[in-house]
Amino acid sequence: MKKQESDQGIQINKYISNSGFCSRREADKLVDDARVTINDDIALPTSRVQAGDVVAIDGEKIKSKQRPIYIALNKPVGVTSTTDMSDKTNIIRFMNHPKRIFPVGRLDKDSEGLILLTNDGDLTQKLSHPSHEVKKIYEVKLDKPLGKVDFDKILKGLELEDGFVRADSLAFSDPKDKAIIGIELHSGRNRIVRRMFEFLGYDVRNLDRVMFGNLTKKNVERGKWRYLNEKEIRLLKFMNSSFIKKQKV
Repeated sequence: MKKQESDQGIQINKYISNSGFCSRREADKLVDDARVTINDDIALPTSRVQAGDVVAIDGEKIKSKQRPIYIALNKPVGVTSTTDMSDKTNIIRFMNHPKRIFPVGRLDKDSEGLILLTNDGDLTQKLSHPSHEVKKIYEVKLDKPLGKVDFDKILKGLELEDGFVRADSLAFSDPKDKAIIGIELHSGRNRIVRRMFEFLGYDVRNLDRVMFGNLTKKNVERGKWRYLNEKEIRLLKFMNSSFIKKQKV
């Protein structure tokens, strides 16, 4: 098979993400690994898809512009937010949804709470990008009460091994139990909440994400999921549009 050169049309990674097969970032990797073809020619990162072209991944034909799906899952402990099907605990196996969907961001295996799943590749890429600063709120249970000095350090900011991080807000969920803390931040770095508290000498006994952007896990039992309503979808997209307009000013 020859290499597919760039031309007019839709960018190959966007076409794949629009199909709901995976996110645009994951699509880039598929292309880099020579697993994508356009009319039986191996696709390049610069390849574009024309009307009537046949796109396949590992020989399986895909179609773009599937109906968008948006789901809020209250993830239980023990489920990994990965699409790697070799991982028997991955979120896709757990969901067992008839359509191909993928998680926006991640929650580690030992954490629980709200996570968004969708086949909207464009929204996934924008909400996952660090510069978008999507708000996330967690309830954290520690092995011991959080001291005032450490409370102030988290608000002021910590210099971790992979860079500086600061909580947007911090509060005690229960005034009588200072080992249970509510923390808001927009960083999406790997295990960032756990690492912040561990850096100060605390053991995180439980971590529960209660809010992502404008979404909450209200009325979604642990291990259950629901489709987002039209208002929630509009708010997610409006939040994204507001950010883009701000960046262009």
